[in-house]
Amino acid sequence: MPRGPVDSSRVPRYAGPATFARLPRLDETQGHADVAVVGVPFDTGVSYRPGARFGGNAIREASRLLRPYNPAQDAAPFALAQVADAGDIAVNPFDIGEAVETVEEAAGSLLASGARLMTLGGDHTIALPLLRAVVREHGPVALLHFDAHLDTWDTYFGAAYTHGTPFRRAFEEGLLDTSALSHVGIRGPLYGKRDLDEDARMGFGIVTSADVMRRGVDEVADQLRQRIGSRPLYVSVDIDVLDPAHAPGTGTPEAGGLTSRELLEILRGLSDCHLVSADLVEVAPAYDHAEITSVAASHTAYELTTLMARQIAASREGGAGTA
Repeated sequence: MPRGPVDSSRVPRYAGPATFARLPRLDETQGHADVAVVGVPFDTGVSYRPGARFGGNAIREASRLLRPYNPAQDAAPFALAQVADAGDIAVNPFDIGEAVETVEEAAGSLLASGARLMTLGGDHTIALPLLRAVVREHGPVALLHFDAHLDTWDTYFGAAYTHGTPFRRAFEEGLLDTSALSHVGIRGPLYGKRDLDEDARMGFGIVTSADVMRRGVDEVADQLRQRIGSRPLYVSVDIDVLDPAHAPGTGTPEAGGLTSRELLEILRGLSDCHLVSADLVEVAPAYDHAEITSVAASHTAYELTTLMARQIAASREGGAGTA
């Protein structure tokens, strides 16, 4: 049986180390995890408000209230698979290029051990090295990107590696299955219409936050499932996909975003997709209030972890369409 979280009916939630959902550390599971929750405390790639380097630990603190049974997915994820907290990847805060290489190497080691990754950022720059590592294991992946922003710009101040450029670089490096790329939650002003034209050239489809509001989460989730199909899927969630009312603690907030309920319901609708790893980035707790943002982020990571645990368990039982 997998080793699960601390029993919160016996040990107060506010006591003990703040691992994700009070799960065991990776060294407490003899280095084995089916899903490894790993932090990347890095925000050197931000273009506006810094502070996302503290996001991973804020999410862990907020996750103390998570419970082991997920009724929305009718699953006990920590009993279905071994989920462990792998701690943080220590990266150089003064050298973006070196930091990208460090994340790629560390993520690759965890993936090579057989784990799927639930990565807690950190800013969105880290999505690029994470995708590089995932693609070495699975080949080019479908990408489902939740964000207020496209993150397919070319450079900022001449810098190629920033939190606004990871998916342009991923496209250029051939990491993405360009027949199955989607942004969800896009909104707000752009530099020009060319931004949308270049994004479309890379193969991205866009579901705006207004589309989610008008069409509803069930229709949106169904459209995404059809686009993704059976391809290996990587999900990248920038917490600013949520409206600032639901996620004030982030670096580049935009009005008119998704509610936390809409985000969670869309993720739950991906149960038939082959989710190989995911990240959740851009939580900046210095701008948060009453843990609003980190609570939303902890539940988002919980839903993604549940999806992966369910698929791992189904694969072991010989379930079709999972791996």
